[in-house]
Amino acid sequence: MSSPKPNLGAYSLVICEKPDAARRVAEALSDGHPRPLIVGGMQAFQLENASGRYVVCAASGHLYGVSDTIANRRVYPVFDVEWFPLDSAKGGSRAERRIRAIQDLCEGATSLVNACDFDSEGETIGNNILRYACNGRKRPTLRTKFSALTKDEIGRAFREAEDDAENLAVAGRLRHVADFLWGVNLSRALAESLRTANGYRKISVGRVQGPTLAFVLEREIHIQTFVPIPYWVVTGVFRKDEAVLEARYSVRKVQTKIEAERVQGVCAGKTGLVSRVARQMSHRPPPAPLNLGDLQRESYRLLGFAPSRTLQIAERLYLGALISYPRTNSQRLPKMDHSLVLQKIGRSGEYGLVVSGLLSRALRPREGPASDSAHPAIHPTGEIPRKQLSREEKLVLGLVTRRYLACFAEEALDEMVSITIAVGSCEFDWVGRRVVSPGWLRVYSADKFEAAGSSPGLKEGDVLVVDKVSSEEKFGSPPSRYNQSSLLEKMERKRVGTKATRADIISTLLERGYVTGESLTPTSLGFSLIETMKEYCPEIVSVQLTRDTERRLESIERDGGDASEFLEELFESLSKVLGTMRDHEPEIADRMRSSVGDAAVARTVLGSCPVCGVGKLRVIRSSKTGKRFVGCTNYPAGCRASAPLPQRGKLRNAARPCRYCRWPVVYVVRGRRPWRLCVNLKCPQKAQNTNEVPNLRKAS
Repeated sequence: MSSPKPNLGAYSLVICEKPDAARRVAEALSDGHPRPLIVGGMQAFQLENASGRYVVCAASGHLYGVSDTIANRRVYPVFDVEWFPLDSAKGGSRAERRIRAIQDLCEGATSLVNACDFDSEGETIGNNILRYACNGRKRPTLRTKFSALTKDEIGRAFREAEDDAENLAVAGRLRHVADFLWGVNLSRALAESLRTANGYRKISVGRVQGPTLAFVLEREIHIQTFVPIPYWVVTGVFRKDEAVLEARYSVRKVQTKIEAERVQGVCAGKTGLVSRVARQMSHRPPPAPLNLGDLQRESYRLLGFAPSRTLQIAERLYLGALISYPRTNSQRLPKMDHSLVLQKIGRSGEYGLVVSGLLSRALRPREGPASDSAHPAIHPTGEIPRKQLSREEKLVLGLVTRRYLACFAEEALDEMVSITIAVGSCEFDWVGRRVVSPGWLRVYSADKFEAAGSSPGLKEGDVLVVDKVSSEEKFGSPPSRYNQSSLLEKMERKRVGTKATRADIISTLLERGYVTGESLTPTSLGFSLIETMKEYCPEIVSVQLTRDTERRLESIERDGGDASEFLEELFESLSKVLGTMRDHEPEIADRMRSSVGDAAVARTVLGSCPVCGVGKLRVIRSSKTGKRFVGCTNYPAGCRASAPLPQRGKLRNAARPCRYCRWPVVYVVRGRRPWRLCVNLKCPQKAQNTNEVPNLRKAS
């Protein structure tokens, strides 16, 4: 039985993206005293202020999703799609209940305010609610734009609310349609090709997945085909009194062993002469403020958090009003009174001295070149957390805070000393550096500074004893494999995906079993998929397809555009690709059959066994009890490494093993927040208090 519709009189209905955001907005508009309101099982808030009466409610992320109208999931091509309540497409009703509650609130509203996050996704969420739940926005609609959930920022946003414009929403809706059509059609085409293959499993590919996976494969092919070329490094050890230094022959890579031995012979029994001593001061400016890509890379480098995990944590910090909106490309801080924010941060004993030093001088932040028309760079708000933060939240908040403080700090000053030593016709070089003035390094100690050594105090004309000259054979190295951070950077550089989707794409490649490991290595399934696509559907692995699509969508966001023309071009491209794939279903199945079977086993592997060092730890399900646990593949040879696992929830392998015990770390996905778990019951971390926030240098 449905609850009675509320009779609240005339009011403006404010629609937020998340329940936590709705509470923050209501508190900001009512000076902290909104009245709770339950409508259809959904909590909303009612309030009055000098501007009028408001009811504030929230979606819970996307309430509507794109789906096709055909019940048979084996049919392709699919071109007829509609927006449905999200759970109805999945057989649930959570979204439908919330939609009905918003519909009830819409009936009594005299005006509507879209207060969802101001980006493509937030605009799509809000626009769909206004379009479908609120009967096509027949009432006046305003748009608020805020970058932090603080009282001052929300108040400003409502005072400056503008008429709602649709360009961003149109582009966002079209992006969802394009991604769905490419993904569902190609995935069904692959599934039909593989339906008769042994080990059939869920397989997918899309316009962003394709080129991203191709990056990993191209790098792997380069690594596997790399031919190491030998070279020799010649090093001399020189001494004067108590001063000893090791210098390298000026030809950094000697091409032949004969030449290396010749240099050794020339120097044998000789003395060295210091022919040049040069000192140079170098300035290192502070780092720019963080945008989302920078935050994800720094978090991965220093804290070991996967990009998708970092975004989840940052979004929680944003909803707690502790940092500004994280989905931004900007490296520029907002025009605001930063001294007030610094004073709030300075109340913490951890940052008090740093802030005092910054406030004693003019505040001129160093900013980067990247900009974003919607939001500034990520920065702390200085607000006090209302609830206990998790260890991960403290670490990411500390990273954002230190980077923000570093932007206002002085530049670091280094001294570089270079010494040239002549031994006959051969020259050796020694280079050392030292930090003269740490500047911003005191604040953001994550940027490690490796000094080659302090100056030995030599001067030009000094004569040195040649203790030893040696040569070592080395080989050229192939490029390193991508990790999640460097792959994210590659996607940004090639303009593949968006700031909101890149991390999820990388997570999808790992979850599908196309790549594996901390250093991303393509599996046989990943190789087979891309090689097959290159032959029968080269467009889907092309950077050009997704880049052109994003360029068109960005143009629509900025200037508006013809949605029907965009869709017509999309249908034409899809029809051509799918026709080719249908004509070659048998060939596609033949090429991918064996790799599909191998992938089923590979997906269960969590990492190397730290006990025996030989086997792999993998998820095993007991044939007797049906329970899952971790066991070593080297069990037949005597390794008894094992660990229990939670029996409910989806398991996702983390990017890195536990830094305390080197056992695998998994995310157990149950509900909205994944649970991060080291599978080792005897992990030293579990005996420690993990609430302490380590220094960034130590955390790395």
